[in-house]
Amino acid sequence: MGINGSGFISSRRRFMQGLAGVATCGTVSASGTGAAAPPKAYTPVFFNVAEWNFLLAACDRLIPADASGPGALALNVPRFIDQQMTTPYAQGAQWYMAGPFVQGPDNLGYQLPYPPRDLYRHGIAGMDAHATTRHARPFAALAPDVQDDLLRAAEGGKLVFGDVPSAAFFDQLLANVMEGAFSDPIHGGNTGLGGWAMLGFPGARADFMDWVDRYGAHYPLGSVSITGETA
Repeated sequence: MGINGSGFISSRRRFMQGLAGVATCGTVSASGTGAAAPPKAYTPVFFNVAEWNFLLAACDRLIPADASGPGALALNVPRFIDQQMTTPYAQGAQWYMAGPFVQGPDNLGYQLPYPPRDLYRHGIAGMDAHATTRHARPFAALAPDVQDDLLRAAEGGKLVFGDVPSAAFFDQLLANVMEGAFSDPIHGGNTGLGGWAMLGFPGARADFMDWVDRYGAHYPLGSVSITGETA
């Protein structure tokens, strides 16, 4: 994975096509000059004002809106992430968190004493602190290209957030952004099934086996959510 030239912000259309084919993913190129407003007012339950501003800006850079489809803000990805932070998942309720925590090969699994909600707290604070030190402003107040540079540095593990590797925070953020954009709308994201419509994904249709082997063919029926919502 990489941002901008190395694959993450290279081409939104190629990125989405790769995602549909279970390929690698990363940040998408954007022509916008700042974070667009979410489609509906939402008051975060978990994130404070500074954290929420970061999340809006970062989500907008990871999946910006363009001609090929809606961006993370229109899909309400920040809302999805905020709502996830109140679940047992975000509290690490089903994780082994007693330690010891040893950094090593990937096959050792997650090796931090922080469940997702705490990882966000530390990671966002670290990103804003770094942005303020380098640019005299928090992440959300920076120009899009500077935000991209910071996200690229975090992805590459080049930033220091105390005992939180910046790459671990970036991976957590990216995974949740993708989930919010492409999971069923019942979970708070993918508003209007816009993420699925962008990919041509049928969603929760009872039967589309006739189309499984038709690679590259356009699926003629719209997406359907678990609740019966259609695109």
